[in-house]
Amino acid sequence: MVIGEESFGVELIDNPTSKSFIKLLPLTLDFEDYHNIEKIVVLSNKLSRDDSPSGCEANKGAFTYYAPWGNLALFYKDFGYAPGLIRMGEIEEKGVQILSSLSTFSAHISLID
Repeated sequence: MVIGEESFGVELIDNPTSKSFIKLLPLTLDFEDYHNIEKIVVLSNKLSRDDSPSGCEANKGAFTYYAPWGNLALFYKDFGYAPGLIRMGEIEEKGVQILSSLSTFSAHISLID
């Protein structure tokens, strides 16, 4: 993920939601802060919910998809359990620090093997 001149990694886990997200890449998205806990952006395409749990814990660094709203949610603070939240991966610590320092931003997301 690239924000301005800074870049950091997000390690995706192997699940249908992450796989459907990868199919959309590369993307440039405009994120906004939500309740001083996470950065969110509504995706233009819904992601797969196949084989997903009914919800998950959202800890600092969680890269998630909130299915009820169709948005990515990148957590820079711990939140707890949320129904409808699907974990797709983990943001590296550098990224968590960058996310916590910004209000709104544009990010470019691409796949790196």
